[in-house]
Amino acid sequence: MGFDADVVIVGGGPAGAATALALAHAAPAMAHRVVLLEKAGYPRDKPCAGALGGRGDVLLGSVGVRVGGESVPIDGISFRATRGESSASPGAIGRVVRRREFDHALARAAASRGVAVRDRVCVQGVRDEGPAGVLLETSGGSLRTRVVVGCDGVGSVVRRSLGIGWGGLRAQAVEVDTEPIAGDRDRALLHFDASDPTLAGYAWDFPTIVGGRPLVSRGVYQLKFTGLDVRHREPAPELGTLLDARLRALGLDPRAYAKKRYAERGFEPATRLARGGRMLVGEAAGIDAATGEGIAQAIEYGVLAGRYLARSFQRAREQTIEVCGWDDEMKKSRLARDLRARAQFIRIFYGPSRRDLERFVVRCPDALFVGAQYFAAQRVHRLRLGRVVTQGAAQIAATRARALLA
Repeated sequence: MGFDADVVIVGGGPAGAATALALAHAAPAMAHRVVLLEKAGYPRDKPCAGALGGRGDVLLGSVGVRVGGESVPIDGISFRATRGESSASPGAIGRVVRRREFDHALARAAASRGVAVRDRVCVQGVRDEGPAGVLLETSGGSLRTRVVVGCDGVGSVVRRSLGIGWGGLRAQAVEVDTEPIAGDRDRALLHFDASDPTLAGYAWDFPTIVGGRPLVSRGVYQLKFTGLDVRHREPAPELGTLLDARLRALGLDPRAYAKKRYAERGFEPATRLARGGRMLVGEAAGIDAATGEGIAQAIEYGVLAGRYLARSFQRAREQTIEVCGWDDEMKKSRLARDLRARAQFIRIFYGPSRRDLERFVVRCPDALFVGAQYFAAQRVHRLRLGRVVTQGAAQIAATRARALLA
């Protein structure tokens, strides 16, 4: 029985396109045997605040790709807590992109490498048939392939075919694009507002640009985490209600803007990411739910996956390929270590110690500075890092001592 492709990638966002690009870069002869499927038509709208850390562009550069287009350069971060505000500007930490243009540019880059990019194709079912490969039922007919890569996000069809549930670490977000106002922060900063103690999450204001017009993406992000001990004084209002109140406080009429809603899935280390000829990448596998950062992480996932597949096919002696080794590949990666640490941070920050940790971030500007450098994939300033570690350890010790005495 023949195969229609060696690799079919389901989902044409940054994770899917980066997987295709990295595979084509590492094994150019394979590119024409790779199919990238996207259910929508390019260019397609994708709700997303659009913050792309510098790490994402560095990784794309490693596979010979540069995506230009309209974007807003970012130099730093500002953070507002219940008792104060702080900011840090290491310089050139990333940019804010519009997913409509960014994702389309990545898909075009993949097509230019020989990858078959097919949009408006919806995958309806995925079945692993062992030696006969993986069969996909799509709106455009059946496809048989040696490997399927699920880059199809929160509602992943590939994930469901593996029998993996939604997961216990989730988030929801709602956003609008508005005109700038006089009280906005510097447009070179990403602004996070965690001053609402009833919200397990934050509000944001990110500079953006739409059709040449400078606008501001404003939204609210809320975690949904099984077992999370968030000490709410009262139930948090619905996200749309929170965003409306925030817009009114800024002097903006909520009725004037179309709300965009979306969900995200957090990375959970125990989740099995591959079986037989199927593997999960990007948000289908799980991203950082602490901040919702997704684009650079999706790209990093894709670059790892593409290189892993190139090596796997190079070593393959049989007609079919099993990609179970993807789990081990991920577990030993920098990305997995980062995601595990961020998952632990959620439990710490949104637990009983939240107020103390907020105070620490506000009073220790080095913490934001180092965080911004990390977001940018810059070399972290060691002296600043040392101060953060020292002061952070002292804060944690003090918090634990108070808890014991309480």
